[in-house]
Amino acid sequence: MKVRGIKRGQNIELLEQINNIPDGTEIIIDLEFIEKQIPKPKLHLTEEERLAKLNNLFGTWKNQPDLTEIFAEIDQQRHTY
Repeated sequence: MKVRGIKRGQNIELLEQINNIPDGTEIIIDLEFIEKQIPKPKLHLTEEERLAKLNNLFGTWKNQPDLTEIFAEIDQQRHTY
């Protein structure tokens, strides 16, 4: 049986259901890596290109009226304990 999964720390998250194996069953896993092609970053950016990238990142959350409310809710949840 082959099942795809993603490694996260010391855990492997399965991407498919495996209902035919009862919980608590000891299993042996044979790992096969799937290499992803990651584009190489451009190493030498001009000053203008760097500034354009930064401005794009900084403006991502700009003009979102509910942003203050969202952060207030997150802050409230963080302090409930």
